[in-house]
Amino acid sequence: MPHVPVLLDEVISLLNLQPGMFVIDGTVDGGGHAAEILERIGPSGKLLGLDWDETLLEECKSRLGKYPNVNLLHGNYADLPEILEREDFPKAHALLLDLGFSSEQLADAGKGFSFNSDEPLLLTYSKDRTPAHEVLRGMREPEIAQMLFDLGEERYGLKIAKAIVERQRKSPIRTARDLAETVSVAVPAGYERGRIHPATRTFQALRIFVNDELGNLKRILGNLDKVLVTGGRVAVISFHSLEDRIVKNAFRDLEGAQTLEILTKKPIEASQEEAKGNPRSRSAKLRAAELKDEY
Repeated sequence: MPHVPVLLDEVISLLNLQPGMFVIDGTVDGGGHAAEILERIGPSGKLLGLDWDETLLEECKSRLGKYPNVNLLHGNYADLPEILEREDFPKAHALLLDLGFSSEQLADAGKGFSFNSDEPLLLTYSKDRTPAHEVLRGMREPEIAQMLFDLGEERYGLKIAKAIVERQRKSPIRTARDLAETVSVAVPAGYERGRIHPATRTFQALRIFVNDELGNLKRILGNLDKVLVTGGRVAVISFHSLEDRIVKNAFRDLEGAQTLEILTKKPIEASQEEAKGNPRSRSAKLRAAELKDEY
């Protein structure tokens, strides 16, 4: 299933793209947003596309290979200041971060993102991260519970943590199915009235923890002046409350310091039409801001 970019028109409008601009897509993924950005900035513009997942990046290269003015690099957007310096790129006119988890593409990546698979429980975007099953094996019950509360907003965190530790004593959790079955037994029947799989929040929490997703987001938001020119714009699409809260608070603090102007007083959400055609967009929230001065 091809990647469908979320809130595409809104992103393009808020970034105020013009021919000749240098734009960074920090989460290039399948290249959906990037392809439209390239059309807007034209042959005189330039796009730097990053992705932490090597497999997704290769797929994107096949889609965007026809554009001579695109550079696709394997890397973490949190490291953008260092990447720009290393690759001798200037600061950008616009930065896009789509924080969404590309479940359609990663389901077949062999990394354990699918609950009912016998794939090893990796949950990593990049090969340089410690696999989730190793991370979990090194955690104590209170640490697991806290992770589930903080990163998964899982109210049954204590029960799930206890079940995970007890399961590990008998035989190590190695696969996605191992973890999903352990969680499913630990939570009450009728979990969330059947709206989501019982292991959804546990997998989310572990994935965020393993990849330090929230830490990466905080790092880039704290370094926007090292990535964008004065007057440059940043647009961030988040998909759960933890991410959106970080973006909201960072923008608010920077605006209070008069270094940023918020362009979206409230987050922009998908229209009913888009949500119907692209279910992934239903939980998306878009916030954007313009850099006024260096920090």
